[in-house]
Amino acid sequence: MILITDEKSVKSVLLDRKTVLVFLQLSLTVLVLLGAGLAPIGSLAQSIMPSSGSSASPLSNRGTSSPFGPSPTGFPPPPISPELSAAQKSASTNKTCTLTPSLIEYEGTPQQTEGPYFVDGMPNRSDIRSDPSDGSIQQGVPLHLIIHVYGLNENGSCAPLKGAKVDVWHANSQGIYSDIADQGTIGKKFLRGYQLTDNNGTAKFTTIYPGWYPGRAIHIHDKVRTFNGSEKTLEWTSQLYFDNSINEQVHKQPPYSKHGPPGMTNEQDGIYAGPSTDGLIQSNTGKHLMVNLTKGQGQSYIGIFNIVLNATQQKT
Repeated sequence: MILITDEKSVKSVLLDRKTVLVFLQLSLTVLVLLGAGLAPIGSLAQSIMPSSGSSASPLSNRGTSSPFGPSPTGFPPPPISPELSAAQKSASTNKTCTLTPSLIEYEGTPQQTEGPYFVDGMPNRSDIRSDPSDGSIQQGVPLHLIIHVYGLNENGSCAPLKGAKVDVWHANSQGIYSDIADQGTIGKKFLRGYQLTDNNGTAKFTTIYPGWYPGRAIHIHDKVRTFNGSEKTLEWTSQLYFDNSINEQVHKQPPYSKHGPPGMTNEQDGIYAGPSTDGLIQSNTGKHLMVNLTKGQGQSYIGIFNIVLNATQQKT
């Protein structure tokens, strides 16, 4: 151990120590500043660059963060479908029937959630574009929707279901439903109505191509019921979908263009991509619910869809 007795030497050692301490403080400060400056850069790079093993851009996942997509005020995502009753489940079949004498085969049609916007007691009418309260007519690309309803017989044949009540309802060109309090349309009945199937099991509707609303792909709701007097003997509920490319084409035209292009494709829709409510299909139920579209006169479309149920005849 070295003893320092000289006053000048003591001061020199103390000065050296102070210098070292100052240097260390400055060094630590520089390191902290450098670290703080690099952190945002690292975060920015991470947000721009895709994760390892992925070549997708940030925009490629638009609308997929939630199975229902965005849900702004006024357009809540559809609730999870409640458990179907035994009668509702019994209306479904996963079997295939044959339509005679054409020998065309049709598969059983899966059910999907009713959604929050069904309103019973709508008018019995084929043209659902008008609103009875004021005579106004919803503007849009005309759609002639033809729905054939068949019951599956024990011998495996498709029997037209006569006298079944077929309800349809959907959003207008701006994504609005009638008779919904949250959308300010209570008392309105546009784009709602029902028809009774004829001897061929057919119900026809004149409507417009449906619009979109946040959180859902473009769709039409449909419900089939049969009654024995006031007693309901069968209930089947589902939704119908349209080709993505036609959805895009229609929404480039007025009045749809005012609302903008569809916010979600079929495949991004959690209900389209999910299981059927009757438990018969585990995923991509919407693939079985695509409307067969052809061009009609002018800008109109003709849409045909076949529904096959576990029912042999209309009960009266």
